[in-house]
Amino acid sequence: MRVRETIAVLSLAALGAAQAARAQVGAGLPDINQVPEAEVAKLPHVSAAVAKQITDRRPFGSIADLHALLTGAGLTAAQAADVYGKAFVHVNLNTGTPEELRLIPGVGARMAHELEEYRPWKSWAQFDREIGKYVDRAEVERIKRHVFIPLDLNTASEADFMTIPGVGKRMAHELEEYRPWKSREQFEKEIGKYVDAREVARLWRFVTIP
Repeated sequence: MRVRETIAVLSLAALGAAQAARAQVGAGLPDINQVPEAEVAKLPHVSAAVAKQITDRRPFGSIADLHALLTGAGLTAAQAADVYGKAFVHVNLNTGTPEELRLIPGVGARMAHELEEYRPWKSWAQFDREIGKYVDRAEVERIKRHVFIPLDLNTASEADFMTIPGVGKRMAHELEEYRPWKSREQFEKEIGKYVDAREVARLWRFVTIP
């Protein structure tokens, strides 16, 4: 019995380690870099002219870039926040600047500090545990919709890759197919066989080669 219990404990520990090694992209909030222009024009306070500016400028490398465009077009900070509740440029939890983190609706200076404090982020389990010290579960989940933890190109699973907005089975397969990944140049060359340069740049935001 003790042997079985030991095996069970070891199995659970291995499973936990495997899950902790995974990182995913927050689900449920569209990446504005992918939203069709007609749908962008339906976002709060976004006119057809501003929607065209947005789609012409894509992909945005950060939410700060989108924010500069929106405020430059005359939207207030509050109006921009209304947009970000519907579509966003997800923030990299491990490299996002304080400015980018504070553009997440409802995130002020204190929460932005906590989001930086616990770096490096490695898993949603870690995020749930640490940010759950400050806010309730519903708020943890809401913040997660706006952020991502970069996926390791050489170890992420197909299911992990499919958490990237717009990535289906075919692209997930290609991301696995060219392993081992060694450089951004290699990524641009190989993935550039399937999508244009703007989409390559968008996808690159969500991945890393440690």
